[in-house]
Amino acid sequence: MTFVYPAIFTPHKEDKGYHAHFPDLECCEVDAGDLEDAVEEARYAAYNWIMVELEDEEGQLPHASHEEDIHLEAGQLLKRISVTVKLLPDND
Repeated sequence: MTFVYPAIFTPHKEDKGYHAHFPDLECCEVDAGDLEDAVEEARYAAYNWIMVELEDEEGQLPHASHEEDIHLEAGQLLKRISVTVKLLPDND
């Protein structure tokens, strides 16, 4: 199963790093030393966030925001992050 969520990447003011957060995934955010690392770290963070939600009894994932509904400030970038999760049957 593949999930795609928009992430907002904000450049650090003090270095070449980036802060990334997902408007739809509460408290899912990362910092990295450059944009490439920030994208990979964001993908990993989203994967972990989704897995925790899927393991929850209710397992309700939020709908992804439409890109045109997301307001970006000067310097911010919007990237769609794709996460693939393999759902396996329980071994109970």
